[in-house]
Amino acid sequence: MTAGRHIRRVEWVAGSAVVLALLFAGAATVASAREDGSGADRVAAAPRTPAADSADAGFARDMAVHHQQAVEMSFIVRDRTKDEEVRRLAYDIANTQANQRGMLLGWLDLWELPKTSAGQPMAWMTAGHEGHSMNDMDGMDGMAGTGTGYRAHDGSLMPGMATRTELDRLRSASGRAAEVQYLRLMTEHHKGGVDMARGCAKLCTVKAEKRLAGGMVEAQRSELDEMAGMLAARGSAPRS
Repeated sequence: MTAGRHIRRVEWVAGSAVVLALLFAGAATVASAREDGSGADRVAAAPRTPAADSADAGFARDMAVHHQQAVEMSFIVRDRTKDEEVRRLAYDIANTQANQRGMLLGWLDLWELPKTSAGQPMAWMTAGHEGHSMNDMDGMDGMAGTGTGYRAHDGSLMPGMATRTELDRLRSASGRAAEVQYLRLMTEHHKGGVDMARGCAKLCTVKAEKRLAGGMVEAQRSELDEMAGMLAARGSAPRS
């Protein structure tokens, strides 16, 4: 075999390995989201695709929107400060939440459900899902009512989301002022995200999505503690 043919064969084998790895990864994602088993008994017992008005679909849609703004704020502050600590946090948040957003939108594709809803954001968190009521959900008082009881305003569609005015202020700030604004806005954003993720952990039925929601709660709680320390180091504190 000539050297040229040997090289082409090695490249083809390597490329085939990558393709197979991606195929296996995709199959694992589909199986996880659908919770399919390998036997006929598991397939028969597998849950049906979530309905368009289910907690599973509602959480996927609303958290995708919520995450998108976190990614946007993180990219803004990256260009407004040279502080490595803040830039590292912003990178971690942007990377994590962009990946999670992709998973949520991917599940909606898999379930063949719309990615947007004409209804009230977070309406899935009200009473009536799986026998739960808002009174059963610790730390989520005030989210009951039509949707969540939250009045959307100035581009802030859900609790914790920054307004367009606040985003404009962040874009115009720089240095320490931008860092403090970002940390305070992201603190509120995380608090809203934690409440929503706890709602999915209680109400969602797809196990993979419930696990993702639980992981969001733990990770964002940790980042809340980190941001409180970073604000204190800058002579500031989260908004009351």
